[in-house]
Amino acid sequence: MSDKKIILILKIAMAFGVCLILLGVYFHLFNQTIEEMGVNGIIISAACVAIGMALSLPTKMFLTFVLMKREIEQD
Repeated sequence: MSDKKIILILKIAMAFGVCLILLGVYFHLFNQTIEEMGVNGIIISAACVAIGMALSLPTKMFLTFVLMKREIEQD
């Protein structure tokens, strides 16, 4: 797989992760239905945030690729 494809996949995973984090925060703060569900609602909103954080972890890999590419271009 080429570097461009890997970077594109990482960007998509990061964006989806941030969206899931925002969805979990929305569920926790603003959604009445989730609040009425009690413990199950808390689990749903927490799962959205946790999965979103796991998907946003490739940020470090992406930044490493970008920094390595800039370093190679400078030489």
